[in-house]
Amino acid sequence: MSGARSDAPPGFRRSSRVLVDARIRQGRARVRSSAYPILQAAVAVAIAAAIGRYVLGHQYPFFATVSAWACLGFSADRKIRKVAELAVGVALGVALGDLVVRLIGGGPWQVALVLLVAATTARFLDRGVTFTTQAGVQALVIVGLPALGASGGGFGRWTDAAVGGAVALAVTALTPSDPRRPVRAQSRAVTIELVGTLAMLARGLRTRTALEVEDALVRGRASQPALDDWREGAANAIELARVSPAWRRHRAELGALGQSAVLADRAMRNARVLVRRSLSIVADEAAHELQGIADVVDDLARGTDALGTAMMTGATPTRARIELLAAARRLDPFVLAPDDWQVQSLVLLLRSLAVDLLEAAGVDPLEARAGLPEL
Repeated sequence: MSGARSDAPPGFRRSSRVLVDARIRQGRARVRSSAYPILQAAVAVAIAAAIGRYVLGHQYPFFATVSAWACLGFSADRKIRKVAELAVGVALGVALGDLVVRLIGGGPWQVALVLLVAATTARFLDRGVTFTTQAGVQALVIVGLPALGASGGGFGRWTDAAVGGAVALAVTALTPSDPRRPVRAQSRAVTIELVGTLAMLARGLRTRTALEVEDALVRGRASQPALDDWREGAANAIELARVSPAWRRHRAELGALGQSAVLADRAMRNARVLVRRSLSIVADEAAHELQGIADVVDDLARGTDALGTAMMTGATPTRARIELLAAARRLDPFVLAPDDWQVQSLVLLLRSLAVDLLEAAGVDPLEARAGLPEL
């Protein structure tokens, strides 16, 4: 196996390394954005287990921990109603499962019956999808694992589930989260990928190295999961801000971050097109003058980095706008490449990218386009 890797083409090995590095960076970013909610959930699980064991006297308070984790999860967009819905759903499922096991035992048809009863009851009581889902899941677990019923006797598993849900509700109420924090972190993760893609492209253009340009393309393509996370995170936060009084004051910033997520996705797509076009030009044997366009790509990368820093901190991206506008003003194809239509095509692609980045920085679309030299 190691021999096969060592015999692989250099370009393949470089691309694999770039892809792995991108996955590691994005994984770290996801961990950073979820670290605090996971820590809260871990503390809640420990408290629920302690109450089940030392207060209720249950030797194995399994469903106290399951309920606490199911209600809290790793997401920062928690609200009291959602957690309460999950807590009641879990407790309902466990109670119905316990009742079925004690009345008619466990088996294939009992499993079907308990799901039918739990899901139907949950749908009658509440319209929430998660409420019904959790009720059905927990009822199935109870019927499928009857041996755990030794913990607490009677309806011990139900009381454990109720304790876990109550602890989750307490944690949610006592430790309100800032909905902007995870979305800001996601925005920074995306801008890091875009900056890295542009920086690699600039190096490839300056040195006329096809492998560098290929690395930029690999990194740009590998950024899609981070872009999807940002768009979904922003959309969820905006939706919660509409209904949560505690989050309503952040609607303007969350809306701006959501719009920036859409524009950043568009900018990354334009960057990928730019990189693919650049690859054919770098590979061309003709003597293209690429120094000027490489400098502009570097300037756009610096402006994007400033934009990411501003979004991460919640500051107004004044510096980013200045740097991006300065780079946009240089995108005159007849100045950067007066006699080379192929390089001029790169300048035209960069103009679209610059407008997307300026709009992501909060510049009015008309003003962003006005910042470009006239053709």
